[in-house]
Amino acid sequence: MKEFWVEVRPWNKNLATTALESGATAIFTDEPEKAKELARVTVIGEGGDLVPERDLHFVTISGKEDEENAVELSRKGWVVVTTQDWTVIPLENLVAQSRSVIASVKNKEEAELALNILESGVAGILLSTNDASVIRDTGSYMRNSSENFSLKIFTITRITPAGIGDRVCVDTTTLFNEGEGMLVGNTSHGFFLVNAETLKNPYVAPRPFRVNAGAVHAYILKPDKKTAYLSDLNSGDRLLLIDHEGNSKEVTVGRLKIEKRPMLLVEALCEGIKVHVMLQNAETVRILGEGGKGISVVSLKQGDRVYGVLSEEARHFGHAINESILER
Repeated sequence: MKEFWVEVRPWNKNLATTALESGATAIFTDEPEKAKELARVTVIGEGGDLVPERDLHFVTISGKEDEENAVELSRKGWVVVTTQDWTVIPLENLVAQSRSVIASVKNKEEAELALNILESGVAGILLSTNDASVIRDTGSYMRNSSENFSLKIFTITRITPAGIGDRVCVDTTTLFNEGEGMLVGNTSHGFFLVNAETLKNPYVAPRPFRVNAGAVHAYILKPDKKTAYLSDLNSGDRLLLIDHEGNSKEVTVGRLKIEKRPMLLVEALCEGIKVHVMLQNAETVRILGEGGKGISVVSLKQGDRVYGVLSEEARHFGHAINESILER
């Protein structure tokens, strides 16, 4: 998750409140106690959680020497950089060498540029503005500007009952729309796009905050291309909502429901690669198909085309690495 820091100096309660409501991860202020009174939030400043010149450093980039200084300081903690006339090249150089760079910005446009430099972007931004609408606009951009995934077509080859198993419903603090879900798979090289419970059916009411994600052993894709076992998730964890066009945004786990249910093994082929997932055998469980329409696993058949993602990278403890690992 990218850092979203907002400067509130001098102290302004309305701006601080707007920042918190817009998703700010830290408030930079000379009044740390006043910020703490509003919410449980990281405070930057003397007497705060992150203290300048101890936990983070400020550097204005005007030449190569400043770049080198920023890289050196980034090895000790966060480094907040300001570029003269908002030159892109210095930030590109810094991003290529460090993952601890925070860009000082004044509006959403500057934030967008910094967060996308060299694709990976800076680690976050420090927004300085007296305009509450700029804070809201920047916060909205950051919430909705996560990674885009290249969805592929998985052609279903087999669906077979798999006995009783422990399945995991992931209840989030976000309401999903039709055509949105999460990426889940039995192995780390192939993930099916499992639809959230957004559709009406004769049996139960929609639960648009829920993804019936599959068996406890399955992998689920998290931000920064990490994975987790479904059984390891906890309240407060961050996951990815993916839509049928591959756009993503981060959502928060509210709770998990793990219950014994009849399961199905769903297998498919994509580019000659076999992929599979274990899902609950229930009409309400759907995999997103072409056009963003969910196909119930109960009516799924050979030849059906659904969305998924292939990963060429093996994983070790949830991190993508270049290594040969065979999973079946």
